[in-house]
Amino acid sequence: MFGRKARLERQQRERQADEQAMLACLPRLRRYARALTGEREGADDLVQDTLERAWQKRDSWKRGADMRPWLFAIMHNLHADQRRKPVLNTVELELEQAETIAAPAPATDQGLALDLEAALQALPAEQREVLLLVVLEEMRYEDVAVTLGIPTGTVMSRLSRARERLRHAMDGAGGLGALGSAGSTLKVVK
Repeated sequence: MFGRKARLERQQRERQADEQAMLACLPRLRRYARALTGEREGADDLVQDTLERAWQKRDSWKRGADMRPWLFAIMHNLHADQRRKPVLNTVELELEQAETIAAPAPATDQGLALDLEAALQALPAEQREVLLLVVLEEMRYEDVAVTLGIPTGTVMSRLSRARERLRHAMDGAGGLGALGSAGSTLKVVK
């Protein structure tokens, strides 16, 4: 009787610790999902699916290890599965929303952010995922490799290609290239 009660209490404590660890990862999961999907609703759905799958499979997580790479691996796999499915995206608009969309947006400094977002979405998914995990989520190359199930060298090459494509896209869009010409120029040192 006493052993059973102690075991149940230990399981309850472990369950609460798992829940707290998942909740601590929530802001990063949302940010990464938003960057992957490019839309708020899709990102929320992806985070929800990730947490649901993680909770169901929490016994496969190695207790004591960092939960973040495990959760990102689940999210990556779910996102890959969703990309494979043919989906017809529809959006219901109410009258107020339609009027807001039809109105021209004010010209602000959001142009650079929009260019960057468009350039990120234009990257191949494999490169975008690596770039976001390394730059946005500040994960180590080894953790990204484990998360995505690829070798560390592949992470490094995809990251390099993503950075180069992003640099070219932003220069071509008048984004960072225009900022660079307005500010100080860089010297090429050999």
